[in-house]
Amino acid sequence: MTTAATELLTVPEVMARLKLGRSTVYDLIRSRRLTSIAIGRSRRIPADAVRDFIVQQIEEAA
Repeated sequence: MTTAATELLTVPEVMARLKLGRSTVYDLIRSRRLTSIAIGRSRRIPADAVRDFIVQQIEEAA
């Protein structure tokens, strides 16, 4: 589970880490495959959620 000290990433930062486009990242958020939080009108994604997503994708591919 995430902690208060978890790094929060912006959508462009997640795009860069996953090498994906903006709409794909938002699709992952909408489908709840990538956890995010809303702060005002901004979306932030915990770095742990990105790592969990990658692990899940690796496990599904195996």
